[in-house]
Order: sequence, then structure tokens, then C-alpha cells
Amino acid sequence: MFRNTFQSGFLSMLFSMGSKPLQIWDKTAKNGHIKRITDNDIQSLVLEIVGNNISTTFISCPADPSKALGIKLPFLVLIVKNLNKYFSFEVQIQDDKGIRRRFRASNYQSTTRVKPFICTMPMRLEEGWNHLQLNLTDLTKRAYGTNFVEVLRIQVHANCRLRRIFFSDRLYKESELPAEFKLYLPVTQAKAET
Repeated sequence: MFRNTFQSGFLSMLFSMGSKPLQIWDKTAKNGHIKRITDNDIQSLVLEIVGNNISTTFISCPADPSKALGIKLPFLVLIVKNLNKYFSFEVQIQDDKGIRRRFRASNYQSTTRVKPFICTMPMRLEEGWNHLQLNLTDLTKRAYGTNFVEVLRIQVHANCRLRRIFFSDRLYKESELPAEFKLYLPVTQAKAET
């Protein structure tokens, strides 16, 4: 999809406030739902993915499973809300040996396991909104001793709320991010006592 596109800086894959946030994504929801709602904490539209079984409620990109993303930017960033339920996401990459490998992060697993084609990792989420960052170059090197080439596919499973998913060429400080890539919490003013 993006293999022949010039890639630098930021590449947004999902923005919950966009007119069609799931335009390039496929949706699967059995005993669950995938819908846009207003999140009370940020007073803004977000994508909610909720299901009884995380394996049967998810979004995946690209929508066509026979296609590949072809994203060469090595940092995957998700702005996600912890719903205090099981949650996982995975990214499929291709390394310099031509092997497709998956990295799956989940909040219900306690140890990292590396198998030939999948690496599963624990993920600890803070209360509320989280800014998750994966360094795919580093993960590929540490898990498999090979070099990251490109991202082929992403899947985000229940249970979470999403604000944005994007790739970047490097890690950026919050102050370096473009305004539309930041998560703004509403300012609450305490009433002055008289």
C-alpha cells in the first residue's frame, strides 16, 4: 500500500476524529462492537473496540489480507485508553532474511516468548490514556538477530479505545509532535474559594 510512497516523519494509520477513521482497515466484531464514541476524559471522539473474546473482535490493516502495508518507518505509536480488560495488538514485519514475523503485545501475559515467527510480550498500561511506542528495529534485532525491513500488517484487538495509530522515523518528545498527533486532556479549573 505504501511501499512506493516517500516515507519520512509521520505516517498516520488511524485518527479517531477523521471523517472515515477505518477507511483502510477491516473490522471483525463477534460478541462485541467497534464504534466511535465520545470519551469523557478527553471530550473527543475515539474508536472503541470492545468484545467478550479479544480474538474475535479486532481491526486490521490493510483491509485486504492479500496486500501489505510496506511501511519502512521503524517506530509504531498507539494512543490508547486502558479499559482495565484484556487487550492486545500485533504488528507483522518482514526482516532482511525475507521472513515474516509478528510482535504481539498483551496486558494479560507476564513473560516474553520468542518463537520462530512470533514474539509475544507483556504490556503494562497505566490508568487512562497511554502513549505506546514500539521500536521495530530494536525488537527485530533483539528477538531474531535480523534487521527490520518493513511493516506488512497491524491488528488491534479488544478491549481499548483508540485516538491515533501512526508510524514515525524516530522517537519524538511530546513537545516535538505536531499538534494533531498530541492527546489533549481538558483543563479543569478549581473554583476559587471566597
